[in-house]
Amino acid sequence: MANVSGAALVVGGASGIGRSCAEALAAAGWPVVVADLRPDPDDPRAVAVDVRDREAVAAAVDGVARGNDGLGAVVYAAGTARVTPLLEVSGREWDLVIGVNLTGAFNVLQASAPHIPAGGSCTVVSSIDSAAPVAGLSHYSAAKAACEALVRSAALELGHRGVRTTPGSTALQRTPLMAATLDREGVGEAFIAQTPLGRIADGADIADVIVFLASRAARWITGVSLPVDGGMSLREHPMLLDRPLP
Repeated sequence: MANVSGAALVVGGASGIGRSCAEALAAAGWPVVVADLRPDPDDPRAVAVDVRDREAVAAAVDGVARGNDGLGAVVYAAGTARVTPLLEVSGREWDLVIGVNLTGAFNVLQASAPHIPAGGSCTVVSSIDSAAPVAGLSHYSAAKAACEALVRSAALELGHRGVRTTPGSTALQRTPLMAATLDREGVGEAFIAQTPLGRIADGADIADVIVFLASRAARWITGVSLPVDGGMSLREHPMLLDRPLP
């Protein structure tokens, strides 16, 4: 059960890992509100927001907090990725990947922190690519590395209020975002071969850890990057570019 007042806000919670997190938090007893660019139209509590829009994020977060006696837990699971060689990344693609993965996390963290009570938490879903960059993912790896630094800095600044912030590093999961990558010949097999636990994660593998980080059981954890990757970061990342670099 939730151990502090307020709702669990899951940003990017309409699909993929975010949806799994929202479902798991609800099952653990949290009142859950999903914020997403394209929320489920059948969810009356869902909020539509573009995480890159600072003012829109602030308004959405303030509204959710006012309607739920604060925010006991915040999960940032919004993300996007493109596999593109460094010399071919356009300004538009760079802005998109950085905007969703880094700027969006900053916007949500800054807007939500004043509404999180002592004992509450904010967890940002990161990636093992933040520490082990991958050819073809220069923008994504850079955004995730910066995001982890952001969350660790937040842990220093918010700790005196009893608010915990944690970046959770994950490996490839079976989500709609990554379906096309996994469907490429040999890619799924390569990831399985590089993962000591011998499979690709599903959303529940990540969501169960998110629930733990939001719980009282994790009350002495903050600012640490927790790999939830089946051990994949122990080995070299499989290649994603399907052609040699220029």
